[in-house]
Amino acid sequence: MRAIWCGFALGVIWLQRQAVLPGMGEWWALILAGCAAVGVAVWGLSAHGAGAAGAKYEPESRHAPARRNWRGVRMRRVAGWVAVWCAAISVGFGYAAGRAQTRLAVGLPHAWEGRDIEVTGSIKGLPTRDDKGARFLFNVDTNDARLAAFPRVIQLTWIARGAPAPRLEPGERWRLTVRLKRPHGNANFGVRDTEANLLARNVRATGYVSAPDRARRLAGRARGLAVLVDRWRAALRARIDAVLADAPHRGIVVALAIGAQDEMSPADRRWMRGTGTSHLVAISGLHIGLAAALAGWLAAAVWRRSGWVGRNWPLRLPAQLVGATAGVMFAALYAALAGFNVPAQRALWMSALVALAFLSGRRFARSTVLAWALGLVLLIDPWAVVSAGFWLSFCAVGAILFAMSGRPRRRDSQASRHDEGSPLRARWQALCRASIGHLRALVERLRSAAHVQFAVTIALAPLTAYWFAQIPLVGPLANAFAIPWVSLLVTPTVLAGVALPVPFDALAWRAAHTLLDALAAGLQPLSGPRWTLWLPQPHAWALASAALGVLWCLAPRGWPLRWAAPLTWLPLLLPSADGALAEPSGAFRLTALDVGQGTSVLVQTAHHALLFDTGPGPESTDAGERVVVPFLQAQGVTTLDTLMVSHADSDHAGGARAVLEVIEVRQLVAGLEPDHALWPKAKQHDAQTLPCVAGQRWQWDGVEFTVLWPDAGAFTARSNDHCCVLRVSTLPAITADEAGMRAGVHAQRFAALLTADIEAPTERALLARDRNMLRSQVLMVPHHGSRTSSTEPFLDSVDPSIALFQVGYENRFHHPNDGVFARYLARDIELGRSDRDGAVRVDVDPGAQAKGGAVLTLERYRDTQRRYWMER
Repeated sequence: MRAIWCGFALGVIWLQRQAVLPGMGEWWALILAGCAAVGVAVWGLSAHGAGAAGAKYEPESRHAPARRNWRGVRMRRVAGWVAVWCAAISVGFGYAAGRAQTRLAVGLPHAWEGRDIEVTGSIKGLPTRDDKGARFLFNVDTNDARLAAFPRVIQLTWIARGAPAPRLEPGERWRLTVRLKRPHGNANFGVRDTEANLLARNVRATGYVSAPDRARRLAGRARGLAVLVDRWRAALRARIDAVLADAPHRGIVVALAIGAQDEMSPADRRWMRGTGTSHLVAISGLHIGLAAALAGWLAAAVWRRSGWVGRNWPLRLPAQLVGATAGVMFAALYAALAGFNVPAQRALWMSALVALAFLSGRRFARSTVLAWALGLVLLIDPWAVVSAGFWLSFCAVGAILFAMSGRPRRRDSQASRHDEGSPLRARWQALCRASIGHLRALVERLRSAAHVQFAVTIALAPLTAYWFAQIPLVGPLANAFAIPWVSLLVTPTVLAGVALPVPFDALAWRAAHTLLDALAAGLQPLSGPRWTLWLPQPHAWALASAALGVLWCLAPRGWPLRWAAPLTWLPLLLPSADGALAEPSGAFRLTALDVGQGTSVLVQTAHHALLFDTGPGPESTDAGERVVVPFLQAQGVTTLDTLMVSHADSDHAGGARAVLEVIEVRQLVAGLEPDHALWPKAKQHDAQTLPCVAGQRWQWDGVEFTVLWPDAGAFTARSNDHCCVLRVSTLPAITADEAGMRAGVHAQRFAALLTADIEAPTERALLARDRNMLRSQVLMVPHHGSRTSSTEPFLDSVDPSIALFQVGYENRFHHPNDGVFARYLARDIELGRSDRDGAVRVDVDPGAQAKGGAVLTLERYRDTQRRYWMER
């Protein structure tokens, strides 16, 4: 079964890497391949029973036919097991493809995007609230669009406009007027795919309540076990909120109680991420395993002592059966509290299998238990493989099992010695031996715990670099203290609060918060950037090399050259393929991020980086924290030589605070008013500050940066009139003599023009000043393609080969304007749009011309990183 479940998992993972789902031809090929593999597996594995007796290997030469027969049997068995893997992979691939086709068959038609639709249904899951309103999932029962394939689950936002959003409870039935769009997320290199998360939760449309005044709460509630669990979780969250109110670590207590991490404060997230202890706030497999073991032990202990109350329950039902059953039931209850996340599911299935083996009198190999849990998790949710929690959870348990498999438990060889001498001396010797035995057992437990911690740290380091672009150097030390502190003290105290009635629950939760205060006080000083190794997102081959090194390092004692295992991790330190430039000097890369309705552009030279604008902030989609910072970290950009904020509009400057909090910024150049809050914020983080003024010029690595706008002067009411306009151009990299030696290549400048939100008056002013300075091969389209910009004379002067639009999907401003977009189409310009293409990358490499390559290379994220669930 291990081979079957592992092959099934490989098939599911293979499907989630596909750009398109299989068509009819691929389905028939898959079915035929699976059937053929099953036939070969039956043929090959049946040789084991038929040939075991008559094909026994013997070394004498007179038995050469028997040896040949034995070799044939072995080859058949190898072919049979290979066929088992192939069949399991085919089943896994086909199962995941079938689930995906069924789920994608339901969706909102494009024609109904942005239109008012009245829906009736119920609240699903736990709604979340903040100052901006409420966010929740909604189970749709009916819709006035009368669409048969209308999405069953939609994700809604109730925006607080004038009045706060109403209190929403799980299971409540509502009639709402909503505006929806198809599930579309920001698509950026190295950043988590939100569309995959929406698909995993079966959310096939997102939107907002467009007419709150017409919303009506209906009579009755939805029914079902899931609704009861959600209502229980919501009641617990309300109790904790009432007790802890504005306590700084209230969000961690809520996370440990019900698995909801959305209420954690940014400060708590930072210090936990910086110390590698973020996994502790989830109801993880470790917490569920400990809770289940404690519940099982308590139930069995009470059952055994039923004679104290005049009952003989163990005579009717063994205490072991009661304890195992109680442990599994408590694990299921705790997993339900966690919302059945992937680590909780893994721990639940493993606990259930261990209990089943114990009750049936059988012994399952630990790897078999893990393989069953792996298969069951993916059987329920084939999209679990696209989440970090899946890989971190299963790889951590696998590393522990592999590392501990070669460590036999020591036994005290002196336990059977007979004492000689007087009874007093004998008792003294027995006491000494017992003390020494307990001390040795304690030392052995500490060594085993240290070995487990070492194994988990080593195994998860490559995955942490891939998912989070960092490895906290203090992680092993912080976890050595934090894991027992949270698992043995904080979590049981939180659970005691869950079980205790009012007002005793308040005492438990306040005690848990006090313990968290002590933990935070100890770990916060170790969470700074100097304690973190920032790494670019590694290549696939670098991850494979690191995985080999993990197995090599954790192999049993005696494995050859274990000291050389760290050498296999060196590829993790190399620049990522996404972040590497084609030439060491004289070239630059421009990446227009997909931040929704806003602007953020990263310009990289060989050794420097400039970020132009930071996208919307927390007042909108919080692209600075969700997109810009993770993208920079994934590219290995831990320091920005210059952060340029074009103007004060929130869709350009809103994410700057998040960038300043995490990324080292050496210089802030901005078109902001003197009293803007970003100036003191930048100085607080030791960044130099200066206003953006036309005429500023500098060079990095053979690339010239020139500010073309605004002129020095007082600010007016319209911030768009003072946008920074930046031209990035290559320098003439070769002299005339060198050009002649390079087959007639002539020195030429290649440029990109970043225009922010300038409009027609600014365009005319720039044209009157110097048309030659405007000529550029790459143009960031002014003001997201609004009708007030991109005038015909301006486009004629720039004459771009590539134009990039940064616009939000189905944005309320209807950018880009149809007439403006037609101007670009009429000029045969290569276009990139963030709403359709995701992030767009342009490499400008003058040296490529001498090698017969293209100077300008355009890459669209949704083309090169295409997945079958992505919207265009």
